[in-house]
Amino acid sequence: MGALANFIERAGVATTSISLVREQSEAVVPPRALWVPFALGRPLGSADDPEFQKDVMRAAFDILVTATAPTIADYPIEAPEESEPGEWACPVSFPATPDESYTARLQAEVTRLAPWSIETRAARGRTLFGASGATPDQVEAVARALGGIADSGNVADSPDEGIDWQFQMPLLVRHLADDLRTFYHEAIASQPGSGAPNHEALTARIFGEDGQEPTALGETLLEIAEHLTKDGQPTSLLVRGWMIPEGHFHGGSAFPTKEEMAGFSMQDMRRAFE
Repeated sequence: MGALANFIERAGVATTSISLVREQSEAVVPPRALWVPFALGRPLGSADDPEFQKDVMRAAFDILVTATAPTIADYPIEAPEESEPGEWACPVSFPATPDESYTARLQAEVTRLAPWSIETRAARGRTLFGASGATPDQVEAVARALGGIADSGNVADSPDEGIDWQFQMPLLVRHLADDLRTFYHEAIASQPGSGAPNHEALTARIFGEDGQEPTALGETLLEIAEHLTKDGQPTSLLVRGWMIPEGHFHGGSAFPTKEEMAGFSMQDMRRAFE
């Protein structure tokens, strides 16, 4: 929540939050947070004690007035006696309807990483995001565009996101992928205990290595690679090679094979680079 609070503050909205794990809050440096000595799952203390809970809320809101710099204030009162073990979990269930599309999963991943990426850009004062023509605040549109290509298989028509894309399809796919790789690189660099990953480390994180699960971005890019293969045109096959790192396309190179390029002339190859 502290990282998200920093993201919201940059939009001009003052925030305060309640922290149950002080070490975590210290790591992300929230604008304002009230640390409370309560059990996990009980940010306001005991259930069925509205006066005590209101006092906790007042203390959290008071920091909006008193804090002039990033602050973690301590709530000085222990919660009244908790209910019996096993009774504190929320009894209400809110079942979600999962959307397993590439677009939905990629957008959710980007949303989780956005505050971290902003931290890195603020610290560096610059970003390499934008090769596609999108601006840094349009990263969600880039995620929608790339996810939509994976879901639809359409590698011919430019995604309609209201952005002045700097490239035509399918070459645009490569630059959409590059922009999201930049975004992920910046996000990882700001996370506690992490530094800026090199190319190999970033690739391992995105595509999954050493027993790690691939990210939604990695799975999206691999699905698009299959669509580019099916399209079979020289430009599509070259974009596939530029987009997927060595060893991650069916265990080998994503660049076109001699067999895939056998039916094309030198003129076809030149057009691929125009």
